[in-house]
Amino acid sequence: MRDILSDLDLGEDKMSDPVHQAQTGLQKPLPKRFYTTASAMPAAGTGFVVALDGKPVRTPSRQELAVPQQELAEAVAAEWAAQQEFINPALMPLTRMVNTALDGVSTAREAVFEEILRFGGADLICYRADAPESLVRRESELWDPYLDWAAGQGARLTLAEGVMHVEQPPEAIRALATLLRRNGSDLQLTALHTITTLTGSLVLALALAEGASSSEDAWAAAHVDEDFNVSQWGEDHEAAERRAKRRLEFEAAVKIIDAHRA
Repeated sequence: MRDILSDLDLGEDKMSDPVHQAQTGLQKPLPKRFYTTASAMPAAGTGFVVALDGKPVRTPSRQELAVPQQELAEAVAAEWAAQQEFINPALMPLTRMVNTALDGVSTAREAVFEEILRFGGADLICYRADAPESLVRRESELWDPYLDWAAGQGARLTLAEGVMHVEQPPEAIRALATLLRRNGSDLQLTALHTITTLTGSLVLALALAEGASSSEDAWAAAHVDEDFNVSQWGEDHEAAERRAKRRLEFEAAVKIIDAHRA
């Protein structure tokens, strides 16, 4: 079967330049859907592959698009099944993440690990507003439980007001690194990279990975300031659309995390 993933640039995800992705998407017409069915089936070795009309989908490097869990393979296949006349990669976040894990993260695991860990040195939930009081209270209400959870894991983080950088204790970063190592498969790292990028918080991502937070609570915690501004000034339509797209990426990453925890 032809390499449809390569044709669609489905190896790209949040680790790539989003401007480049947007420009590429504008330049390349979407291909027409050429298959009838999309399904998950057992791989030759272990795990499950995504198949179109019974033939495994392949990544640009010619690997089969495979994941360890049947439920996750079925979710990826559902993205292909949901395509209409044309195949739109923008609507296939799970496919892109699995592709990235297989072709990208697998050959650069330590670099990706270090990139994710850097979020711990400037975690969103450590930087607090000093006013107005209602926002200060809301940040404390949603963020303090995550800080308490991190402290319980050995990562006692330092808080700051405003945007001035604060150096985090080395022992806290080491504790976060230990937690991250526990979730260090290629696919998990891809999902955690997506979540930390979208939320600006390694603590939120790790709390999700460790089962200490729901996706709804973590998403709300990541958008305290944004939601406060919306409550004060109203919602911007374009900003709401961008947030909805980010939420799709976020939930796809959470689905990967949940599949590994099941």
